[in-house]
Amino acid sequence: MAVAESFDKPAVAWWREPTRDQWYAYFAAWAGWTLDAFDFTAFLLIIAPIAKEFNVPLTEVTFVLTVTLWMRLLGATTSGWLADRIGRKTPLMISIAWYSVCNFLAGLAPSFWLLFLFRALLGIGMGAEWPAGAALAMETWPVRSRAFMGAVMQGSWGIGFLMSSAIYGLFYNYIGWRGLLMIGILPALLIIYIRMYVKEPAVWVENRRQQTLQHREMRTPLFSIFKRGLLGNTLTTCLMMASAFVIYYANYALFATHLQLDLKLSPAMVALPIALANTCFFLSSIFWGWLSEVIGRRWAIIIPALLGVPTAFIYLTSQDYTWIVFGFALQGMFACGGMHVQYPAYLSERFPTEVRATAVAFCFHQGAIWGGLISPLLVLYATTNHIGLSGPILVTTVVGLAIFLVAVLLSPETKGKVLIADLTVA
Repeated sequence: MAVAESFDKPAVAWWREPTRDQWYAYFAAWAGWTLDAFDFTAFLLIIAPIAKEFNVPLTEVTFVLTVTLWMRLLGATTSGWLADRIGRKTPLMISIAWYSVCNFLAGLAPSFWLLFLFRALLGIGMGAEWPAGAALAMETWPVRSRAFMGAVMQGSWGIGFLMSSAIYGLFYNYIGWRGLLMIGILPALLIIYIRMYVKEPAVWVENRRQQTLQHREMRTPLFSIFKRGLLGNTLTTCLMMASAFVIYYANYALFATHLQLDLKLSPAMVALPIALANTCFFLSSIFWGWLSEVIGRRWAIIIPALLGVPTAFIYLTSQDYTWIVFGFALQGMFACGGMHVQYPAYLSERFPTEVRATAVAFCFHQGAIWGGLISPLLVLYATTNHIGLSGPILVTTVVGLAIFLVAVLLSPETKGKVLIADLTVA
């Protein structure tokens, strides 16, 4: 018998509809993603000081970011396969422990190459967290508010970035870049909570039961998403996520470096626009999540992406600090924030249960390959041509948004999709 979510709207308020177990699972995924953001984004704020301390070119430090992002695909694909085979909970715990320990060891690194190694390994844990956490939260949560809560969860990346930028702005002069990384061990405490309180989603448990009962076990989910019937969906999802990563990392990965090197701003002045952008990222996720339940996932993604084009000109064509702060904060609601918050629900709804974690893991994190390439390429272009970073960032943002919009327009609408346990591709 298939397990499916009821599509009938209950009389109770949406926030009272989830059970205690559903809230436990959601909080675990939310916290894992938020703390993942903290551990990763701390590095974006200290690229220039690390280059100075180890006396290495800036391009070599940005390549650390590239390799970290590339390793996300390995961690995500492995975690997705494990999550589809053994459940969502265990891979989530492993990933959190992994990225926490690696960030701590990076802070202790006595040489640039050891720092490089530990941050590269961190990418495996970072990539592993999202597919397990997204599948756990979205399969557990009721259908009528799934996109809203998925948007809040994805938007909480902004909270993690806000935490790292706040600690950077307030305490960097006291703890340095090493202290900022070593604080990243604290998310490992979340494992205790997950172990004690979180249960596997019922839809996954039933799906695994059916696979065993019918002798149709899905052993190679990664290959299945490239088969006829899912291929078009997989390719448009990959194109969407590749362009999204390029847009995000062209901006966030290099914006602090642009302010530090091109405009010579202090840590506090660098931290302010980034902190405000991430605050807007999280707060706007509430609105975009609500809007997706009203007008659908696709238009709730398309609208902020379109608004991101004129907004990019505000903070990338001005040297006035006020306009830079205002424009980048505004972009936190659009191309650097709002357009990204639908991914947990939208990607989960696009794939069947037996391949869901693997599919969202691969499609989401293959984008990190392209996102990882963009930072060193833009730095190399700017330094070779003796220009600032703002021009290359602007061109990349506009072109990336055009490709992103085409990919979304070619993608299906999934509003109201009921997640079922029935075997579809096994």
